[in-house]
Amino acid sequence: MRITHLTASFMFGGPERQMLGLAAALPAGWHSRFISFSERGRCAAFIEQARQAGFAAHALQHDTPRLAAAVAELTDLLASERPDVLFCHGYKSNLLGRLAARRVGVPVFAITRSWTGENLKVSVYEWLDRLHLHAMDHIVCVSHGLARKVRRVGIPANRLTVIYNSARLDAFAQPPDPADRDRLLALFPPVAGTAATATTTATATATATTAGPIVLAAGRLSRDKGFHLLVEAARRVAPAHPDARFVLFGQGPQRDHLQRQIDRAGLRDRFVLGGFRTDLDRLMPWADLLVLPSFAEGLPNVVLEAHAAGVPVLATDVGGNAELVVDGETGLIVPPGRVRALTAGLQTLLADAPRRQRMGRAGRERVRTYFTFAAQAQAYVQLLTDWFSRHSRLRPQPSALTKSTIVLPSTLRLLTKLENEVTK
Repeated sequence: MRITHLTASFMFGGPERQMLGLAAALPAGWHSRFISFSERGRCAAFIEQARQAGFAAHALQHDTPRLAAAVAELTDLLASERPDVLFCHGYKSNLLGRLAARRVGVPVFAITRSWTGENLKVSVYEWLDRLHLHAMDHIVCVSHGLARKVRRVGIPANRLTVIYNSARLDAFAQPPDPADRDRLLALFPPVAGTAATATTTATATATATTAGPIVLAAGRLSRDKGFHLLVEAARRVAPAHPDARFVLFGQGPQRDHLQRQIDRAGLRDRFVLGGFRTDLDRLMPWADLLVLPSFAEGLPNVVLEAHAAGVPVLATDVGGNAELVVDGETGLIVPPGRVRALTAGLQTLLADAPRRQRMGRAGRERVRTYFTFAAQAQAYVQLLTDWFSRHSRLRPQPSALTKSTIVLPSTLRLLTKLENEVTK
């Protein structure tokens, strides 16, 4: 079985790790190849990681605004490689990948991870995505919560399969390094009563042994992630938990707004924005709690990795969060958009260290049992084996450009306009 993955990678992040983890876990005789739109060269990190892992990987030379040329280039690649199936990750890959795949007679699957409605542009992207999902051969959703959204746009159940994301258990196999906790604590201003210039390892280690709980959050700093609610909840719990500290990793359009909110709440010394980090898996095990206050999710990688690291999770009841976090056992689930409920969850877990530790251990066991790349690979093998057994006589044939296969010119123009706006 030859699988080609098509994506639009801006960095080496969670979705990219999922693709490579799946490819590595597939059995002998199953081969994976990766293609990414260039995204002005930002795909280079993913392409390099894929090649280092031993997979063929290619960055398309053509991209916005030359989307028709990108489709032609992709068509040539598919014609030369002749994969058995094309996996499309994201709206852009769905729209353009489907057109190229139809030209050469390759079945095309959409791997749907989330719809966020982050802003007007994203909402238009996602509208286009929902429109074109009807023309895909099959759709994979990463959670049952997301699958319910997909079914509501008219996709029949027999054309949809839920296959969970997987935790990178190997990233947390070794005992955490105490030096990484020191690095995590070094993000905060010195604790009151210590010298402002105390930066030695000895001082950092001494601080680490006396510091209170660390609450960690991570993700794109956008409105749909709900981090502004976390700042407000932190303000409310601060009087009862003066030793608690909060760190939010990520970058995005809400950064300045969040910093102003932190400053107004008087939390500058206790709530820090840590930026985008490539070493989050080293820092994660030293957190006492992960909080994800989102308004929309698929099956969040940050929760998978928190559980893999033995960290309990406080998350909102959206997407697949409640499929990952067992309420009261591996963390707490609260309604989205409710600051009072989020605050109560924080109060409960910050006040009970033994319970946090029990939840962390239970979370680690849960992902080891249900969310492995071996289980994910087995699910994809079963899906493709069953699909081809049912559709072997109906395999798509190479086609010319017709109304049933072409991305309508108006759609292509709209996509190009949106892409140009985003990349300005």
